[in-house]
Amino acid sequence: MNRRHYLRSAAVSSVGAVAGCLGSLPGFDDGNTVLDAPERDLSEATHPSYGDDLPAVSVPDPLRDEEISTAQFEGDRTVLLTFFYTNCPDGVCPALLLRLRRAQEVAAEQGFGDGVAFLAMTFDPERDTPDVLRTYADQQGVDLEAGNWHFLRPETYEAAKDIVGDEFGLPLEKRPAEDYENLEYMFPHYAYIFLVNDRGLVERVYPDGATIDVARVVDDFETVATA
Repeated sequence: MNRRHYLRSAAVSSVGAVAGCLGSLPGFDDGNTVLDAPERDLSEATHPSYGDDLPAVSVPDPLRDEEISTAQFEGDRTVLLTFFYTNCPDGVCPALLLRLRRAQEVAAEQGFGDGVAFLAMTFDPERDTPDVLRTYADQQGVDLEAGNWHFLRPETYEAAKDIVGDEFGLPLEKRPAEDYENLEYMFPHYAYIFLVNDRGLVERVYPDGATIDVARVVDDFETVATA
C-alpha cells in the first residue's frame, strides 16, 4: 500500500488522468486472486487496484444500527463496494447501485447470497439521513431483508472525505450546484465500483462503473464469489 500513499501526493488532475487511461501492461497476480489480471492497468493509480488489499475502514450502517468494518468480510465474503449520494443529479449514482442490486439478485437466485456483501457508502451524510437512505433503498429496489446489503453513512462529511480521499485515493470535493435549481451543492464524483474477493484483495476496479455493461460486473462477481 506504500505505492498508493506515495502517489496520493500527486496533483488531483493526475489522479483522473491515470485512472482513466488504458494501459498496455497487465496488473500483477500474487496468486491469491481468482480473476486474471485485467487488460486495463490501474496499478499506478492512487486507488486500490488489482491484487491490493481493500482498505480497512469502519463506518456506521444506520439502517441496521451497527458499525460495519470492511475487514470483517475478509475470510468470509466477496464484496462489491461503491460510493454514492442520493441527490446525485445526473443518474450516475442510481446506475452504480443498479449494478450492485443486479448482483444481489443473481446471488439470491443462485443461492450464494450468504457469502457476499454489498457496501454502498454515501459521502453526503448531511442530506443522506437514515430515513432518506431507507426511502432510497426502496426506490432503487434494494433488498434490505437479504441481510447482505449495507448502506454506510459516515458521521460527517469530513469523515466521508477522509475515507474516500485518504483511504481509497479518490479526492472528494463539494461544489455549488449552480446549474441545478433544487440543489445547494453537488459532487463531481468518481463512478467507481470495487470487486473484492473473500481474502480481502481487489479483483476488479471499474472506473466506469455507471456505464460498464451490467452483465460484465455480474459475471465477474459471480466468478469470484463462487470460486
